[in-house]
Parts: sequence; C-alpha cells; structure tokens
Amino acid sequence: MRYMLLIYDCHREQMPDRYDDVLAYVEDLKERGVFLAGDPLHLPDTATTVRVRDEETLITDGPFAETHEQLGGYFILDCKDLDEAIELAARCPLAELGSIEVRPVLEADYR
Repeated sequence: MRYMLLIYDCHREQMPDRYDDVLAYVEDLKERGVFLAGDPLHLPDTATTVRVRDEETLITDGPFAETHEQLGGYFILDCKDLDEAIELAARCPLAELGSIEVRPVLEADYR
C-alpha cells in the first residue's frame, strides 16, 4: 500500500546541514524497495492558493492557512502496512526537527 509522508516544519533552505542525512535516508528507502517519490518544497511564502467560488477563480499569494506548521516536503512509499510506514517515518532525520504525518494514499485511476 502506498503511504505519503508529509513533512512539516522542515524546509531545505533552512537546514542545509541536514541534507546529507536526508539523502542517506532516501538511499536506504531505495535499497529497501519502498521509495516511490519525494521532493522538498520551496518555502511557504512562494505558494499560490487557488479557490473557485460561485464560478469565480480566486487567487491568493501564500499558503492556504496561517498555521505554525507548514508543509516542507513529502515522500511516497510503498509499504506492506501502516506499521512499516510509521517505522520508516520515525527513521527520517527530519522527524527530529519537525513532524511527519503518515497518510495512506487512496487508489484512484485518473487515466
């Protein structure tokens, strides 16, 4: 089953000294055969939020919500179960700095 690890409060630009640790973590995930995708995101102030209300497109600079925790990146893993996904999330070096939300991915065929 696919799981998305949503990484909060850890932005690459803010912690260049941890990047090598993250690369080693990704290599470990690849060796285990569970890594499907992952990318860091630019800082939240680069976000653009789009909403449509009453057929009108509304565009706002910045993230959707003003919260203390901001999404900094993600990994998508193919794990046997939630326990494995949690174990791998706990091994991520970024879990020591921010938080990692583990969510199962709904299977959908958009082709």
